[in-house]
Amino acid sequence: MTDCALFSRTSPLLQCTVFALTSAWKLGDMPSMTNETASIPDLSDLEAQSLSVSGLALKRGDFILREDISFALNPGDALFLTGRNGSGKTTLLRTLAGFLPPAEGHIQLGKSSDPAELIAWLGHTDGLKPNETLRKSLRFWSGMAGQPGKVIMPVLKALDIGHLIDRPPARMSRGQQRRGAMARLAVMNRPFWLMDEPAGPLDRAGRDRLGKLVAWHRSRGGIVIAATHQDLDWAGAQRLELGGGL
Repeated sequence: MTDCALFSRTSPLLQCTVFALTSAWKLGDMPSMTNETASIPDLSDLEAQSLSVSGLALKRGDFILREDISFALNPGDALFLTGRNGSGKTTLLRTLAGFLPPAEGHIQLGKSSDPAELIAWLGHTDGLKPNETLRKSLRFWSGMAGQPGKVIMPVLKALDIGHLIDRPPARMSRGQQRRGAMARLAVMNRPFWLMDEPAGPLDRAGRDRLGKLVAWHRSRGGIVIAATHQDLDWAGAQRLELGGGL
């Protein structure tokens, strides 16, 4: 095999052409990309943002689910939303994200006139196309945030899925898919992470990787709110118990 063939995933007849080498460089297929260290890269600085919720009431249809929810979070904070099924954890997350209107109360999320620009959302689905490789998906999300493609591999390696960069989620285990979704949040580079059962399909190693990724985000001034039934060991995280259930 010639040296140039190492840089390309095209057919052998085309591997040493200028076109193939240029395409490989643009896609990040050169060995320099796969040799990135496992440390998470420095992305553009996050602007310090805060969140204030006062007198919030949640509704499901015409039914008032929760009333008088108030809390405040500052840069670097994390908050667990806990409670029984049907207690309003997902509804609260979706209301904070702007997907649902509050029945009452006020939400002040950051300084932007469009709070949606500050939020990275992780729901029960992962936000990745099942037949699109992680490389292509994450290049889209990092590009939306104005981040270079070189941030992708270090993030994937930090989540121990660097070897899956050219595999679509449809050919991954459920836990690997979730790690790919976590990578999506990281490369989006937004200050607020809203996560609904982020550790649901993860094993212990995956939960550890999630914890380290969250710690990295918080160290940069990011804020994380996670609805969870699992006990997650995130240092200094606050807890909001939503009582009751349906």
